[in-house]
Amino acid sequence: MDGLVEFRTDDGAVVAVEAVTEGRPGSRLVARDGTVQAARTFEGALEGVRAAAESALRVFRDGTLRPDGVEIEFGVKLSAETGAIIAKGTAEGHLVVRLTWSPSSPTV
Repeated sequence: MDGLVEFRTDDGAVVAVEAVTEGRPGSRLVARDGTVQAARTFEGALEGVRAAAESALRVFRDGTLRPDGVEIEFGVKLSAETGAIIAKGTAEGHLVVRLTWSPSSPTV
């Protein structure tokens, strides 16, 4: 493990997560004890992922398929500089979508 990133929540709690190396050239956040403080709150870091989930749900709910249930799974990595990153689980990216339909109730 390279180190930890500490995010504060809006209510002041500390969430420590394994550091993600972003692979960008240039400067890198470092700390003597291996822990760096995130530039955003935990909630702020996840805001982009929440917006992506809402957008994806809208696409599947508003289309012609009309599923009874939609389940979307994102792999998420957290970075001190960027916040939340939708992580790649394969060469392309990590997003799993499950659509479900319930059998129609018989009419009486």
